[in-house]
Amino acid sequence: MARRITRRHMLRSTVLGSTAASGFAVWTAAGMDVLGATPPSEKLQVAIVGVGGRGGANFGGVRREKDVTVTALCDVDEKRAGGQFANAPAAQKYTDFRKMYDRTGKDIDAVVVSTPDHTHFHPSIQALDLGKHLYLEKPMAHKVWECRQLTDHAREKKLATQLGVQRHTIENVHRVVELVQAGAIGAVQECHAWVGGSRGMTGMPSDKPPVPPHLDWDLWLGPAEERPYSPKYAPYGWRFYWDFGTGETGNWGCHVLDIPYWALKLGHATRVEGSGPEPHEEMTPKSMTTRFDFPARGDLPPVSLHWYHTKSGPPILKKHGLPHFGTGVLFVGSEGMLICEFGKRKLFPEKKFKDFQGVARTIPKSPGFYREWVEACKGGEAATCNFDYSGPMAETVLLGNVAYRAGNFDWNAEKLIAKDNPKAQKLLRDEFRKGWEV
Repeated sequence: MARRITRRHMLRSTVLGSTAASGFAVWTAAGMDVLGATPPSEKLQVAIVGVGGRGGANFGGVRREKDVTVTALCDVDEKRAGGQFANAPAAQKYTDFRKMYDRTGKDIDAVVVSTPDHTHFHPSIQALDLGKHLYLEKPMAHKVWECRQLTDHAREKKLATQLGVQRHTIENVHRVVELVQAGAIGAVQECHAWVGGSRGMTGMPSDKPPVPPHLDWDLWLGPAEERPYSPKYAPYGWRFYWDFGTGETGNWGCHVLDIPYWALKLGHATRVEGSGPEPHEEMTPKSMTTRFDFPARGDLPPVSLHWYHTKSGPPILKKHGLPHFGTGVLFVGSEGMLICEFGKRKLFPEKKFKDFQGVARTIPKSPGFYREWVEACKGGEAATCNFDYSGPMAETVLLGNVAYRAGNFDWNAEKLIAKDNPKAQKLLRDEFRKGWEV
């Protein structure tokens, strides 16, 4: 992909030039000499982009690893990031990730990005450009095109990646995957997944207060179209505005759909459908329903995956008299059903599975979600939510939003084409404002 951000090329040239001049040797998980990697005998030097909110949790998770040193921290809100800044007094502090890469690039081996959805892509793609391993918060990016770029670029660079789907390590989830893959409920051709609640449509700002002195509003906007500051957007409400967030589907979709994606060995859908209340041009909905059709995968039959953002749960639960978990997954198999959430599971019909003895455990216990990534950065096995696995899942989550907003379409995943739906096609990629073009 041709890149047109002049500053990006300038930064990369500067770092590469200084590295070559100093004879700085580097190492990657693939055993290749690439800027920014580290020998397994040394500590991993990590930079964190976005340290408030979820970023603070990721910062804490990474810095607790004994072989990690947090070298640099970056956040556009000095007040919100202040507590985390204090937790790493030796780390260099930045407001602009581009300056961070410019000044500390050769001292960074890996990057953690935990910014609002609309600003995931730019610091992440530049980190990959610079040869840095990457831990990225879900839902990976703001648009489908960005997810594909990050997935492909990480693969080409042979870099260690991990998407922030931390519940992937929960042992109950492992047992669910084992049950489905062992055929305990037979062949699965239908699956329903949902998140509860009714968050969304929080209202458009009506006032225009001054930007707080601790917030760099222009950097917070990043590639998004310019607009006045509002506390409705920052620090958290951005999630429910299309220009910045991806709604409750983007917030929870990767966590919940990770279970069927893993259990059913899913990849890219071929058909996407969406429905719900009348879409608003700027705000995400309080509820929505989507359906994804997947083709056969080896010996596995085609399957329809249904996603719901709903307070009352999907209708199929009432139809079969099943319990309503606030967030959960229902697998419908030829020999029974399995309902689960992150911490519990149950097979139906209860009478049929009364004496069921379970299946063999085939999924090993995770050493820890952050540990997986650190070990991958240092030459170990790929982390379980590396982008080759999680990229297609993140794309699917975002495609659900596209179908809800623009209508149903057949999906050509290879070419990123929403067939015969130009409105949907337009929603696959953002138009970045001047200075942020890619």
